[in-house]
Amino acid sequence: MQPFRVGMGFDVHRFEAKRDLWLGGIQIQHEKGLLGHSDADALIHALCDALLGAAALRDIGFHFPDNDNAYKNIDSKILLKKTMELLRAKSYEFGNVDITVCAEAPRLNPHIPAMINCLSETMQVAPDTISIKATTSEKMGYVGREEGIAVYSTVLIYKK
Repeated sequence: MQPFRVGMGFDVHRFEAKRDLWLGGIQIQHEKGLLGHSDADALIHALCDALLGAAALRDIGFHFPDNDNAYKNIDSKILLKKTMELLRAKSYEFGNVDITVCAEAPRLNPHIPAMINCLSETMQVAPDTISIKATTSEKMGYVGREEGIAVYSTVLIYKK
């Protein structure tokens, strides 16, 4: 078995009025939030999927199904903590992550340091192992029409 493994995660949620916007574990002021069974933190969901995939532990929907009321409106940081516990139970440790958030609005760059700090604390890893970038889709597609947010995540994990 190779000591290093790579995982890729993707998540998308559509905007919905009268919901809070949560990304990277922090609340961001915006006129709409993301719709989902949990708090709909698409960044954390993409990160969890990447981590689980790297460890061949299936995906977030397998471990935290959206038809289970135990996860209704749950704080996604709890899901991330449980994902890290699953990884560590298989003797894997986190190496680094590169995350790209695609959103026309709101502007995310001012919030990236707080997201990194929140994820670092939640995962119990060094902040400099977490990279978050924000981009737009140049007004094209569902992201460009401001219908939702898409997030891509690539992680490296290794066997302890």
